Amino acid sequence: MMGLFGSGQSRKRNSDPTSDTPPDGNPDDTEILDENEGSIITHLISQLRIGMDLSKVTFPTFVLEPRSMLERITDFMSHPDLIFGAEEQDDPEERFIRVLSYYLSGWHIKPKGVKKPYNPILGEFFRCRYDYHNDTQGFYIAEQVSHHPPISAYFYISPANKIRIIGELRPKSKFLGNSVSTVMEGENRVYLMARPGDGEYVISMPNMYARGILFGKMVLELGDTCTAKNAANDMVAELDFKTKGFFSGTYNAINGRIKRSGSDVGEVTGRWSSVMELKNSKVKSKHRMDHSRGLTGRQISQGGKRVLFDAQSKEAKIAPKSVAPESEQEPNESRRLWQRLTEAIAAKDMEAATEAKSAVEDAQRDSRRQREENGEKHIPRFFELKDGRWQPKITIPEDPEEAIQAVKAFIWPQS
Repeated sequence: MMGLFGSGQSRKRNSDPTSDTPPDGNPDDTEILDENEGSIITHLISQLRIGMDLSKVTFPTFVLEPRSMLERITDFMSHPDLIFGAEEQDDPEERFIRVLSYYLSGWHIKPKGVKKPYNPILGEFFRCRYDYHNDTQGFYIAEQVSHHPPISAYFYISPANKIRIIGELRPKSKFLGNSVSTVMEGENRVYLMARPGDGEYVISMPNMYARGILFGKMVLELGDTCTAKNAANDMVAELDFKTKGFFSGTYNAINGRIKRSGSDVGEVTGRWSSVMELKNSKVKSKHRMDHSRGLTGRQISQGGKRVLFDAQSKEAKIAPKSVAPESEQEPNESRRLWQRLTEAIAAKDMEAATEAKSAVEDAQRDSRRQREENGEKHIPRFFELKDGRWQPKITIPEDPEEAIQAVKAFIWPQS
């Protein structure tokens, strides 16, 4: 989902658009470049050196996904039904599994071809509202709180559904030869507000690799390990995002184990782009009630399986966002800030896109230079650093209705 690139891409021209699709992949994982685009990629690669930090490399506009990284983070909030009602589960293991499945459901969302979101500029922010089918709402705000190093802080809350998420993302990309790696530093902190005794569910992220940028098929892979922890209930999940071997293996595979107090709870298997399952390691003695969907789960015997998430099911609908029109947004609000670039990409006008992107970046450099000359330091608007973590500058009232009004006033103070 997040990182330098959003999917795989082939540089080979072919009359059959699916012929370069990786085995067990999806046709949307590939894209055919025209001759002009291919020559730009060749020119770009000629400037790269092994181990180079890519934060200062300017990528051609045709590899850009037309949205900011600050908006792309909302992919993790796309399937709220997976977590709504989790606090009503008496079993702490079940609450942990629900939080984990909610987090894992965001990775399947990706654009066609090799795409990277816009790098947010310092002080840029994105905000939106969700209107859910159960007549409740969710609210999201993200801000670029640092440019060097790049740090995106974000805050999501649905007071009526008793869910709160706070986190920060610190991506670091390097050129490795025939691939680009993006180390996804940072963490997601999920809170079930009606279960204060649970504390926080802390989840790290896998790293991302764009393979085959010099030869072979270009494809995105998630790799390495991510960890989910809930210290209050001594729950932990170590998940291995497996990259495909040269001669064997499969794309997008995931495998890992959930443990409580050192004892095995179950094994997570599948593919993050389609179906992920949990194989239980012990007998569940009673039926589970899925309050978010009003369905009673079947009793799971030892060795039984349950689906954590199925990206291809009809129920896996992405929750739509409500975002103000660009004309009503502030100058540093993501969609307005990058509006000219987004319009040029949609029109396939790469010259106009390059000019629009350069205009935003040049303005950022001028602002930084002016702050340095005046001896000023940038102060984030919505977030502050406390004990090494970025936190929103808001205290949430306990009453849900009061919380909703406080959050609206915080995110949209001029409304």
